[in-house]
Amino acid sequence: MLVNVSYNNKEITRKVDKEVGKPFTLKERFALKGIGSPKLFITESSTGIRDLLLLDNNLDSCNIEMRPKGIIVRFRSLLETFALVIPYYKLTIYKGDFAVYSIFRDHHFIKVRSDTKAIQKYFRKILDYKADNAPTSIEDL
Repeated sequence: MLVNVSYNNKEITRKVDKEVGKPFTLKERFALKGIGSPKLFITESSTGIRDLLLLDNNLDSCNIEMRPKGIIVRFRSLLETFALVIPYYKLTIYKGDFAVYSIFRDHHFIKVRSDTKAIQKYFRKILDYKADNAPTSIEDL
């Protein structure tokens, strides 16, 4: 779900919270040692996202917020803030070429540069949290 989150719209907030859960409490944030990513530089994206990023001449960057049932990838274009809301069951992360992570949801994707240890550690945290909180699959029984 790609939405404009620039303005305080209760309907959009309700949809986002339904899809990926309410934000973590302060206690949970300390336990997870932070839920936000460092600044991520976008190297490639799907057409819908690329069309939004081409509207301005700024350096394309984004950040990721972890939620109990998914992640939110936020990026800016012109003076608007957009969010790609991805629940864990639709989230696919690939480590492609050297220092590039690909984040997929259905037909949307964003590829980000991962040239620092902090970024690689953050993606490991997302994958570990996703694995720990996934529902039990039929193969595990």
